[in-house]
Amino acid sequence: MKNFHLEKDNTVFLFIDVQDKLINSVFNKEQFMKNAKVLSEVAGIMGVETLATLQYPKGLGEMNAEVKAPIENVNTIAKTAFSAMLDEEFVKAIKGTGKKQIVVLGIEAHVCVMFTARDLIDAGFEVYIPSDAVGSRSEFNYNNALHQLNEMGCVITNTESVMFDLNSVAGTETFKKVQSLIK
Repeated sequence: MKNFHLEKDNTVFLFIDVQDKLINSVFNKEQFMKNAKVLSEVAGIMGVETLATLQYPKGLGEMNAEVKAPIENVNTIAKTAFSAMLDEEFVKAIKGTGKKQIVVLGIEAHVCVMFTARDLIDAGFEVYIPSDAVGSRSEFNYNNALHQLNEMGCVITNTESVMFDLNSVAGTETFKKVQSLIK
């Protein structure tokens, strides 16, 4: 059974291939960028551990500067495999966190996001996909990926649910900072 409750101290945010050349190719670029930036800010405000992958950075470039800014010290791992779990350095990094809940966002939903999520589940992790913070070149591939990710056992969620689940007590200074991100 899926666990629908995120625990801050057991959560890692994983930014998959948030690179400008890929961002510019997704059909839902505006929605994706808005929510990727919000989740990056949430991670920064709340001190949630973050990892990022870059698909073939020599050709596709570095992580988008706006998304990276709030999490400047993010552990960024270059890869050429579509599943990050096929990269030894990534596997060592994700297991080294000691955390089991992975919030996965990025590009493309039907390739690198889906294959990484599938392999994370196979390795015993709980995977949460904020559907408004993943992107694909076509709407069909995006919708198909969300369906498959759900069938695999991922929790399909959204940016605001992640924000408030990780910060579920109103009135604190952290809550106020996180709440201010909703526009």
